[in-house]
Amino acid sequence: MSQDRLVKLACTECKRINYYTERRKKGDNISKLNLKKFCKHCRAHHPHKEVKK
Repeated sequence: MSQDRLVKLACTECKRINYYTERRKKGDNISKLNLKKFCKHCRAHHPHKEVKK
């Protein structure tokens, strides 16, 4: 994985970082990722948002 394209995904419920993923290079109008993933801390599926590095 390339470091400049690596992003963290944090659970919107418990705010913990659970996933790391890659994305295409950022442009001017790209919004933050928002994916529905399983949170091992909450033990349920919740939206995960991209957070700062």
